[in-house]
Amino acid sequence: MWRSCLRLRDGGRRLLNRPAGGPCASMSPGPTIPSPARAYAPPTERKRFYQNVSITQGEGGFEINLDQRKLKTPQAKLFTVPSEALAIAVATEWDSQQDTIKYYTMHLTTLCNTSLDNPTQRNKDQLIRAAVKFLDTDTICYRVEEPETLVELQRNEWDPIIEWAEKRYGVEINSSTSIMGPSIPAKTREVLVSHLASYNTWALQGIEFVAAQLKSLVLTLGLTDLHLTVEQAVLLSRLEEEYQIQKWGNIEWAHDYELQELRARTAAGTLFIHLCSESTTVKHKLLNE
Repeated sequence: MWRSCLRLRDGGRRLLNRPAGGPCASMSPGPTIPSPARAYAPPTERKRFYQNVSITQGEGGFEINLDQRKLKTPQAKLFTVPSEALAIAVATEWDSQQDTIKYYTMHLTTLCNTSLDNPTQRNKDQLIRAAVKFLDTDTICYRVEEPETLVELQRNEWDPIIEWAEKRYGVEINSSTSIMGPSIPAKTREVLVSHLASYNTWALQGIEFVAAQLKSLVLTLGLTDLHLTVEQAVLLSRLEEEYQIQKWGNIEWAHDYELQELRARTAAGTLFIHLCSESTTVKHKLLNE
């Protein structure tokens, strides 16, 4: 019961604090980053109004062109990204839309809009503190006391990840069965703050986004360090849910939809982090070349 209460509290905080800023072409506003709690809300869609998608390099970075129109953010800023690889990935999102533009599937575009508009007006230090705060409610640090089968499952699946993180970063990460959560040493926070400071603000937006999806900074670090795949991280974040599904059965289509959505958001966020951490240039700029 206490875990359910904790998740409701945590989910409420995420809804109140989630960043805004969805896709936008010219003056057309897009949705904010979708929350799992509103996964079944009617999505925002629009009829496709462009034929070709391309990218060009401008003074501030790489731009996305929809025919002859420059893509803009919800705050009407020119949509400009720092790396060509990221620009190609975003352009692919727009090019893959069919007759209808489904904004809720365009996670990379949404993350770029959030980074460009910075609707919550946070600086780098604030982004780092927001990411580290996930340690206080990290999914894999909260354990149950019963049933024994779930206790053993959590120990077998989550302990190796915590042990990896402790060895990788030279820190101590505790787990707890208390509603108050685990005790995280101040030294651990200092080390992780220092590590996250090596990322730029764009990548930090992605790290916070992924941590919010998985409800775990430890799993997010496993993804960014290529220790875990997206599929592994998602299943580890849903360990208790998957246990309950195995025991009580699956709700037709709902659980599968939720799982696929979580995978999509986590994969997009992880790709965003890596593309924002690179400065490589790709030869071909037009998708139809």
